[in-house]
Amino acid sequence: MTEQQDTVWLTQEAFDKLQAELEDLKGPARQEIVDRISAARDEGDLKENSGYHAAREELGKLEGKIRQLTSMLEKAEVGQADAGDGTIGPGMVVTYKFVGDDDDEAEKFLLGAREIDPDGLAVISPQAPLGGAVIGARKGDTVSYEAPNGKTLEVVVLDAEPFVG
Repeated sequence: MTEQQDTVWLTQEAFDKLQAELEDLKGPARQEIVDRISAARDEGDLKENSGYHAAREELGKLEGKIRQLTSMLEKAEVGQADAGDGTIGPGMVVTYKFVGDDDDEAEKFLLGAREIDPDGLAVISPQAPLGGAVIGARKGDTVSYEAPNGKTLEVVVLDAEPFVG
């Protein structure tokens, strides 16, 4: 992957929301689970203590979510997409159409993190097959990518503009 694909593009609003969620997970949410584990441990025999095992599993999931958010926020590029030279990168709204299917209507997506959640606009990650394929392309370019089912698909880029949220 290129360095640009490792970048997670977020709006300031999405970044702030994820930062607040991370702080909650590290603080009150984690402490609540630790308290439940401690209380269950005090009950005695841990082999058959379902409350203890459930709380430990929940803590493991919470720690995984904390690692995921921390990594995403460390890689985050916050703000407006670069209007630059028209080359597609994270933060761009891409309009495309599948090649060879004249009945297909043009579709749009935001190349970024799904946590952005813009109203009515699909979000595709740069790590997704289509997202990775359009990085570096420009208006008028045709790119191909391998769909999850193994089929090779081609799309033509009709337009690319910075996301304004």
